[in-house]
Amino acid sequence: MLTAITGVNWGDEGKGRMVDLLSRDYDIVARYQGGNNAGHTVKNERGKFILNLLPSGILRPGVVCVMGGGMVIDPAHLEKEIASLRAQGVEISPENLKISDRATVCMPWHVAEDGLEEDRLSASGSQFGSTRRGIAYAYGDKYMKKTLRMGDLVHPDEGRKRHLATIVEWKNLTMERVYGAKPIDLEEAWAWCQKYGELFRDYVCDTGAYLADADDAGKKIMFEAQLGALRDIDFGIYPYTSSSNVIGAYAPIGAGLPGHKLDKSIGIMKAYSSCVGEGPFTAELAMTEEEKHLLREAGHEYGAATGRPRRVGPFDVVASRYGANCQGADELALTLLDVLDYMDQVPVVEKYLVDGVETDRFPMGTALDNAQPVVRTLPGWHCDISGCRRWEELPEAAQNYVRYIEKAVGRPIRYISVGPDRDACILKDGE
Repeated sequence: MLTAITGVNWGDEGKGRMVDLLSRDYDIVARYQGGNNAGHTVKNERGKFILNLLPSGILRPGVVCVMGGGMVIDPAHLEKEIASLRAQGVEISPENLKISDRATVCMPWHVAEDGLEEDRLSASGSQFGSTRRGIAYAYGDKYMKKTLRMGDLVHPDEGRKRHLATIVEWKNLTMERVYGAKPIDLEEAWAWCQKYGELFRDYVCDTGAYLADADDAGKKIMFEAQLGALRDIDFGIYPYTSSSNVIGAYAPIGAGLPGHKLDKSIGIMKAYSSCVGEGPFTAELAMTEEEKHLLREAGHEYGAATGRPRRVGPFDVVASRYGANCQGADELALTLLDVLDYMDQVPVVEKYLVDGVETDRFPMGTALDNAQPVVRTLPGWHCDISGCRRWEELPEAAQNYVRYIEKAVGRPIRYISVGPDRDACILKDGE
């Protein structure tokens, strides 16, 4: 059984809390793309956890977590993240964490280059809103075949050092001649590689073979995505995207099972819209600054990886339908419905106005840049729903809001979260 848990929108939809909840029924949780440029915030009976690289299933005893070959991994960040979770009582060992030997290493100079370029672009107001974690530069070097993989770190022979020397010589052309920055020191870089190769030696393995054997044995495997469909490198709001394939169809490939197909795709979307970083975000135009401030505070909308205030707006039907289609979602989870408790009237972006014409299709390029929201309001419920645990306990207005979204997006909503705690979730059966 292969299931993907994916984001429908711009990321920050609450995928981590859904993986944490649903992983109780799975044997393995595998990340298949991205790096530490985004985060999942999970709250359960053990505490509050912020994860950047590790799959959210690491919080579930008995679940094995896999970091797939489609990821880019900063070993220094991973070391700190593991230490932080261990300090909170989470057990992490080679028994429950497997790291692909094919995963790309995010080197220290990728992080430096990311910051240098974002600073250069910021001078002219052209910045992308990068997290400055080096992810784009690691992926770029991957496709130019000018970086290392995790398997290289655990085999620090002279051949690898010669390869590293070639990379450092090439990268210093950029660091010195483009940015006027301090050159990379080969011996320091080699020592860094040796340090993290030794630290993660017992964790690095052929995760593709591990997953294939598990699938043959009938194990249930969940694939966990980072970010959402609108940040996908091919189908997102390019160039304001991530540098990897976020969509569920890529999950088996990035995890290490290229010849396998998904059995189920579960799309995660918020009951409203939020976005970190630059790029077109039509939903925010549907609210005043004061309305957005109230929504941001109600939802505690600050990035898990960056701490940056998120841009917010009403639920966007146009973007969500497009994202659900990209993800091939068989069913949906609607998160943070309780955040809207304070509203008397709940706005929804029902269509876009593009060049004076209403459309329900998600545009790209200039058309998206210039799109204006067409807003509809629905009655609010104006009461605390965080204690609801069954569909029948939700007020009628909240039920009608969920039904409206379900019909507008065109996919069944199976799960509704009404709070951050693990059990604050309603299972909605077909009506």
